[in-house]
Amino acid sequence: MDPKAPITQDVMTIPRKPPEGDKRNLVGMTRDQMRDALIQMGTPEKQAKMRTGQIWQWIYQWGKRDFADMTNLAKAYRAQLDEHFVIEIPEVVTRQVSEDGTRKYLCRIAGGHEVEVVYIPEEGRGTLCISSQVGCTLTCSFCHTGTQKLVRNLTAAEIIGQVMMARDDLDEWPVPGAPKDETRLLSNIVLMGMGEPLYNFDNVRDAMKIAMDAEGIQLSRRRITLSTSGVVPEIARTAQEIGCLLAISFHATTDETRDVLVPINRKHNIEELLSALAAYPKASNSERITFEYVMLAGVNDSDEDAHRLIDHIKRHNIPAKINLIPFNEWPGAPYKRSSNNRIRAFANIIYQAGYASPIRKTRGEDIMAACGQLKSETERARKSRRQIEAEAGITR
Repeated sequence: MDPKAPITQDVMTIPRKPPEGDKRNLVGMTRDQMRDALIQMGTPEKQAKMRTGQIWQWIYQWGKRDFADMTNLAKAYRAQLDEHFVIEIPEVVTRQVSEDGTRKYLCRIAGGHEVEVVYIPEEGRGTLCISSQVGCTLTCSFCHTGTQKLVRNLTAAEIIGQVMMARDDLDEWPVPGAPKDETRLLSNIVLMGMGEPLYNFDNVRDAMKIAMDAEGIQLSRRRITLSTSGVVPEIARTAQEIGCLLAISFHATTDETRDVLVPINRKHNIEELLSALAAYPKASNSERITFEYVMLAGVNDSDEDAHRLIDHIKRHNIPAKINLIPFNEWPGAPYKRSSNNRIRAFANIIYQAGYASPIRKTRGEDIMAACGQLKSETERARKSRRQIEAEAGITR
């Protein structure tokens, strides 16, 4: 050995212990963010990538919340992690189970705010409907969530934390060393809960990247559907940076009606939205765009509406299916559900034109867990029909 050669070694710097309460939450960090946080804690750079991978698996593959359980890490290193970090997810305040097996959770997040999450069991699959914002800024006039003002965006930790919370409740975390079970109670995620996901793009993207990670929760991108009311500038980014399936809260076939039902239409009208969907990079016959269409009696459910809807889709050559949603009424709602006969007639026109037109089965209605009914309990003050109509600009 050359005595003049410099001596190199990995040196672990030991920073001061952070004050109690200033610990950082590892949940919601991207891999790069976690790696940087571990280095800041004192982990040697050469080890940081490996340590990130180990901790990542413990949190997202095995569902562990206690560093003491991470047995492939040295005891001293686990103690150091415990001094600097926490593994925290939203707290379940209430859990309701519908007669049809649907589960609705009220979850408390930082600041004492609350969001609702819904798990829907079906034959061969289980879908978790998660929220992206506390409240909503879109004020869609048929949606109960829209009567709650926007409070704030959820963080990536609060978004992926809803998935982790549901897996806790379903007792679905695998046991290290046990045979792999391919049956998944939670097999699909839909971003159709409270809020507009594309108004919280970065946090939604980071959370869904965690959900899709091959060494964690391991959900295929084709098992994640993001529903937007039509935030046109972010639609292309969704394909490029998330890669999930896309659903559009369409609900009307003329700008005049959609301006009232989905007010974002005043900013990005039907033609602009359809052009963005036609250019959606992931759209194909195997990954069709879903058009969500809530059926409102005398508002958007005529034969003419059905034919216009078909014309919109054909004119732009969009691979599509149309999901017809019987309106889920809530106290003070200014609309009524279309009759079953009217919905079937509407569906038949679409089907005859060559498009799938499933009528969504209403789930969890007895616990206010159905589509358009989510609203945190603390904000569920009953408004009069007149108040809601005035806010929506509806005149009779």
